Amino acid sequence: MAPSELSPHDPVKLFSKDETFFDLFRQQAVHIGEAATLLRTMFENPSNAAQISVQIKKVETDGDAIVHTINQRIDTSFVTPLDREDIHLLAKRLDNVIDLINGASRRVVMFRVSTARDGGVQMADVLVRCGKEILASVGDVTKRQRMMEHGRLIKQLEEEGDVLYAQSVGALFERDEPAIEVLKWKEIFDALEEAIDECEDVSNALESIALKNS
Repeated sequence: MAPSELSPHDPVKLFSKDETFFDLFRQQAVHIGEAATLLRTMFENPSNAAQISVQIKKVETDGDAIVHTINQRIDTSFVTPLDREDIHLLAKRLDNVIDLINGASRRVVMFRVSTARDGGVQMADVLVRCGKEILASVGDVTKRQRMMEHGRLIKQLEEEGDVLYAQSVGALFERDEPAIEVLKWKEIFDALEEAIDECEDVSNALESIALKNS
């Protein structure tokens, strides 16, 4: 056998860690950014909500496929670069963000929203910025100090989202709004806040991984 050839039983081959997980996490993070950007566009111009919702659903479906691939690799990889439980949790958290963004977009379409509101645009913008930090975090998943900084920034964004949520919901009751409009927008703001909160859960999962592997 030539020196460069590896036997199927070669220990280096058999016990090498599957680094593909990191690429898959990055793909998930990119999808979060894409979905969040589309959602912000939807809130800026609700008249195109139906078309944009289809695009967000496509991103969500692609994200589900990545989770399926990750779960398959967990089952088939002899050695993983991170604890299997951590890989599964991080994949689930990342996917949850996309699912919640999709849920917010479906509500805009379902409730026949026709006019933009500052609160919706601003909260969607927080999601876009969270997506950028999550993407950077995934790239630094084994670098403790950088992860702590990304986590701090995501926490700040989550707090900004809380303030915007309180202001936006409060504004609904300050105006002479029809009850149906209050109900519709309260549910939409709830969905946006939940998506932002899930971004912090992603950050917490990443910080835990960084602490274990630094």
